[in-house]
Amino acid sequence: MKDANAQIDHNRTLAGLIGSRICHDLISPVGAIANGLELLSLTGLPEGPEMQLVSQSAANAGARLRFFRVAFGMSSERQIMPTRELSGILGDVYTEKTHIDWTCIGDLERLVAQAICLGVLCAEQALAQGGTITIGGTAEAVEITSSGGPLTARPEHWGWLSTGVAPCDVPAAQVQFLMLHDLAFEMGRPVEVDVGANAVNLRF
Repeated sequence: MKDANAQIDHNRTLAGLIGSRICHDLISPVGAIANGLELLSLTGLPEGPEMQLVSQSAANAGARLRFFRVAFGMSSERQIMPTRELSGILGDVYTEKTHIDWTCIGDLERLVAQAICLGVLCAEQALAQGGTITIGGTAEAVEITSSGGPLTARPEHWGWLSTGVAPCDVPAAQVQFLMLHDLAFEMGRPVEVDVGANAVNLRF
């Protein structure tokens, strides 16, 4: 068991380093694009649909990079993330088909914030046509629920959260299920999953 725990920790550390490096290298040029667009708007350049599209795309890219930095970057138990900061990041990312309903109370350890972001990515998979992702509970007992739209939850993906056992050829779009399992295992907070007819719920 000790070797298995060490391997999980090594894999998570390596994945976190890669995620942090990618986000770090991309966030500056994406921010520069957003700043450049803002400067262009101050020159009196007419803001047509093309400029609006570029501006919205740059803002969305920046929001997703901040989100991915929390979800896939390095984190430790000693770091604290204010609830307002994380709910703001999620609110900037999910603005169209899928919306965030944040009711979670209290500031979060960075590991818990990372688990929430991974859980949101899992929850999003159940709402292919959009809906609501509700994040409730407390830092010690988080609950994430997908509801409000036709559910597209595949039981085998959600099963990975409990077992951590998956095929070798896991699609990139589902990697969050395995990462959340490993992170929750490290925190000593196993993930509980309930796939119902009208909602999918996960707790850790």
